[in-house]
Amino acid sequence: MAPFPDRLDAAIRRRGNPVLVGLDPRAEMLPEGILPQGINADPDKQARAYVQFCRGVIDVVAPLVSAVKPQAAFFEQLGPPGMAALAATIEYAQQMGLLVILDGKRNDIGSTAAAYARGFLGPGGQSAWGADAMTVSPYLGDDSLKPFVEVAIERGAGVFVLVKTSNPGGGMFQDLVADGRPLYRHVAEYVERLAAETVATCGYGAIGAVVGATYPEQLAELRAEMPHAWLLVPGFGSQGGTAADMAVAFDRRGTGAIVNNSRGIIFAHARSPYAERFGPARWQEAVEVATVEMIEQLRAETPAGKLDQ
Repeated sequence: MAPFPDRLDAAIRRRGNPVLVGLDPRAEMLPEGILPQGINADPDKQARAYVQFCRGVIDVVAPLVSAVKPQAAFFEQLGPPGMAALAATIEYAQQMGLLVILDGKRNDIGSTAAAYARGFLGPGGQSAWGADAMTVSPYLGDDSLKPFVEVAIERGAGVFVLVKTSNPGGGMFQDLVADGRPLYRHVAEYVERLAAETVATCGYGAIGAVVGATYPEQLAELRAEMPHAWLLVPGFGSQGGTAADMAVAFDRRGTGAIVNNSRGIIFAHARSPYAERFGPARWQEAVEVATVEMIEQLRAETPAGKLDQ
């Protein structure tokens, strides 16, 4: 199997945009009719509704974007039925031609890290979950990341390391200064080394970084710090990040970054102006329009516009 960075690059170029759709199903936000009992439904019914909803989203976005990002927590909270729903969602997304980045933020040391990596990473029957890539936490150090790197290289998969997250409390530890630099810069330096060691034909490595768009100055700083790392950029839309904020994440060719939007797309039917235009009965149309509008904004306000030329 081709290396993940090349597969991601090819998929983004094929679609002509860097949009990543987050699959974060929530019982209380599903369109009417998918789960009539809402949060009072039992886990089996919720899990079936999650599969129905995620497949509905995937049907809409598969012709438009290159990848989806299931958030494992929303499935895991349902126990075994939720885990089966997550597996079904990953499988369906890949059947529809999408890359799957599993957002689980896992990590541990030694054999436990290796078990996480081997369980989650590797499409095409190489692992139990079959993800093309996954997110991991770096704060257990080098020996916790190496198993993920080794499995990613072996299976043509990818890893996105948390470097500078988009949440308001992220700076509590990430911004602490050590040896004259904030901690996130030390993490970025290590991620860049791993990325350079795994660089593929596209110029980027199998090890990327999660860097939030809610801090544009730091996003620009980290793009320069990690020239060989794909950036997974959360924070668009619901968290306040704009297309203009994302511009610094891309290289001159308009590549090197993939921009996530979860709630702003999958629950577009519940927010203005889509709620007035479509409502819950036409929720998939709202998903499509929200996705297309995000694509157009990124093409207009970032170097990603070059992908469509």
